[in-house]
Amino acid sequence: MNYYGSIPLFDNEHVYVTCSDKGISGLFFSFDELMLQTKGTATLLENHEYIEEATKQLHEYVVQTRQNFDLPLEITGTAFQQKVWKELKTIPYGEVISYKQLASMIGQPKAVRAVGQANRRNRLPIFLPCHRVVGASKDLTGYAGAQVHLKEKLLTLEGIQVANGKVVLA
Repeated sequence: MNYYGSIPLFDNEHVYVTCSDKGISGLFFSFDELMLQTKGTATLLENHEYIEEATKQLHEYVVQTRQNFDLPLEITGTAFQQKVWKELKTIPYGEVISYKQLASMIGQPKAVRAVGQANRRNRLPIFLPCHRVVGASKDLTGYAGAQVHLKEKLLTLEGIQVANGKVVLA
């Protein structure tokens, strides 16, 4: 059984977090995306222990008292995707790397496009921080299906300066 809860993130923006009895299984930036990805089978249950803990930790992240998440995650994907997503957790809070650097980190330096596709399929953004991966020229390339403004907000929250759609290095 899949459950979901609506969690406030920024101002009037909410995220929708899904879970099973195994752990957090998804984070979506719109209700439509939640319904599409779960095929409409998720049941609203905001007092599920995993939803409550995700709510608490996301709030702490937004008010800048948390830099890392400690949640049980139910990660499903190909072996390659899981390798990429595991490496995302090693990118420190407040830092960015390029897709090329991420490809090198997983030992496949020529798999830059495949790494980008794995990031695009990441169902646990923020928890597996794909927002910390940018283009080679520091462009804020695609995020969560055209939600680049959220990528900018998340990076800015972490103290990374962004201007004109690019990370500005200090």
